[in-house]
Amino acid sequence: MVAGLATNVAFGLLRMAVLTAAVGQTPIAGYDVAATTTYVWLAQGLITVVVLWGDRQLADRVRSGDVVVDLYRPWHLQSALLAEDVGRAGYAVLVRLAPPVAFGAVLFPFRWPSPAAWPAFAVSVALAVAVSFGMRFLLNATTFWLLDNRGVQALYTAATWVLCGLAVPLSFFPDWAVPIVWSTPFAAMLQAPVDVFLERGSPWPLLAGQASWAAAVLLAGHLVLRRAERKVVVQGG
Repeated sequence: MVAGLATNVAFGLLRMAVLTAAVGQTPIAGYDVAATTTYVWLAQGLITVVVLWGDRQLADRVRSGDVVVDLYRPWHLQSALLAEDVGRAGYAVLVRLAPPVAFGAVLFPFRWPSPAAWPAFAVSVALAVAVSFGMRFLLNATTFWLLDNRGVQALYTAATWVLCGLAVPLSFFPDWAVPIVWSTPFAAMLQAPVDVFLERGSPWPLLAGQASWAAAVLLAGHLVLRRAERKVVVQGG
């Protein structure tokens, strides 16, 4: 935890140096220096809360065959993993989100939201966790058919880095590309909570979009799990 936190802060300093240099003379898409530093430290903290990549727990259990034990248990596997992920995210809020935000707020220009925006931000982060879990569950479920999904994982990591708003805010993209990147579930995992925090417009369209994506990916995961259970039976599991 401590090593990961130090890494987040180090990369946050590097990203802040680059982005604040870009907006130092002229704000870009409404991002001035204060908004940019807030975006950087909030995004660095949310990386671990949301978990944008690196989750291979289910994939590894499928490869080893241990997932058969999970499927025998009297629970719904997707719901059980979601409950575990929510607990992990709650812990990460305390140890991986709050410290980088406090570090950035003390040492650099920072833009805090109004008190009315805090409940919307909390809901947005919860929905971001749900969307991220749904996407990671679908990604890991491909192992039921591929047996080794490391190639798919690598593609997913590259896409997430750009499309979720971690590399740069999505509003930095060309005008023609902004609607395209916002039409994917990746934006709901990071850029949406950041925009709610920065109060970039009404939060309700962002929350509605996140809720829609959360419902869609979780339902898709349920259907894929049903097919995967049949696949395990066919293979003799």
